[in-house]
Amino acid sequence: MSQATYDKLEDGTFVARIPSCKGVIAFASTLRECDRQLRSILEDWILVGLKLGHTLPIINNSA
Repeated sequence: MSQATYDKLEDGTFVARIPSCKGVIAFASTLRECDRQLRSILEDWILVGLKLGHTLPIINNSA
C-alpha cells in the first residue's frame, strides 16, 4: 500500500489508486473507507490476475 495515492475530490469524497496496478481504484466518502475499499479491490485484482495467468507487477522489491 506504500504506492497508493489518495486525493480529495471537489465534492468532498476521496479517490485512491495504485498506479502500478492498472484498474485498481476506489472511491468513498471518507478516507478510511477509501483505504479499506482499495485494499479489497487490490486483493481481488491480484486473485483474478493469478487465476487468469497475468504477469503481476512487483510492488516492493526490497530484500
